[in-house]
Amino acid sequence: MIDYISSLHFNAPAWFLAMVVVPVMIYWQYFAKKNPEPTLTISNLGGFYFTQGWKEKIYPYLPFLKIMAVVLFIIALARPQLSLKEEKIKTDGISIMLVMDLSSSMLSKDFDPNRLEVSKLVAREFVEKRINDRIGLVVFSGESFTQCPLTTDHNILMDFLGSLQVGMLQDGTAIGMGLATAVNRLKDSEDKSRIIILLTDGVNNAGYINPTTAAEIAKEYGVKVYTIAVGTMGQALSPVNRRSDGEYMYAMANVEIDVELLESISGMTEGKYFRAVDRVSLENIYSEIDRLEKTEIEINVYKRYKDEFRVFLYSGLILLMLGWVLSQTIFRTLS
Repeated sequence: MIDYISSLHFNAPAWFLAMVVVPVMIYWQYFAKKNPEPTLTISNLGGFYFTQGWKEKIYPYLPFLKIMAVVLFIIALARPQLSLKEEKIKTDGISIMLVMDLSSSMLSKDFDPNRLEVSKLVAREFVEKRINDRIGLVVFSGESFTQCPLTTDHNILMDFLGSLQVGMLQDGTAIGMGLATAVNRLKDSEDKSRIIILLTDGVNNAGYINPTTAAEIAKEYGVKVYTIAVGTMGQALSPVNRRSDGEYMYAMANVEIDVELLESISGMTEGKYFRAVDRVSLENIYSEIDRLEKTEIEINVYKRYKDEFRVFLYSGLILLMLGWVLSQTIFRTLS
């Protein structure tokens, strides 16, 4: 009902000025009537058991039916129309693969609480902005796999992002494997633009595909790669060993990132290299990528109007007739 009312458009709103008669009717009915209701004078009420029944309780409100009928007639005169809107949307979407490092070094605490949790959170914020794009997720450490294929169902993607944990794969940093897996997912996409956002905090030390080779394949398929190096400059509190119960042992360690490799990958594919040293800088990086890779949307809106005055006119007539019938039957008075 609320949605119905909110979608109404009035073609002759000047008729609402006639609503001034409503308070006049209320005043005349209850405060200015010269002829009071008929009464019966009795010298002694001792023989009567007086109680107020439902008729006596309802009777004073009977004139409201007439007042409400007038209100509905005025609304009908204002020509209410239902706005029927149609939209035709033409969009040139972008296929985006997020490639995220899950090596143990992503648990380093130079980000609060660690690099992985901040990376997941910022990636989720990025996905929320890209409502018209197909986005997928590839994860890697010592090996790689597709966590989520390209999809427009971003709720599923959000769930996958939230569930990422270090230890899902064999430890290591196979940048080439992660990049090649993402390219394989994008190569058959029909979208005009295809990009990869590769986030890592280390040096390629695992996998059987060279990162440069993977970048050449990306270039061959016209896939643009944005690389993000995550980690502060200098040293950070990082996992250095693992106890028998599976818990990581932490110590200060040098932050080693193959910046030259990441710059080469992004340059080769006409992308861009970024360095994130804290959460704010990582958020700014994703915001810049969001600005650089805009989805083109063309929306044509068509509106039609359907007259709805009959609903209010017939409702007013029903109330008017109901009031007259009740006054002539159940609530009939002697005058």
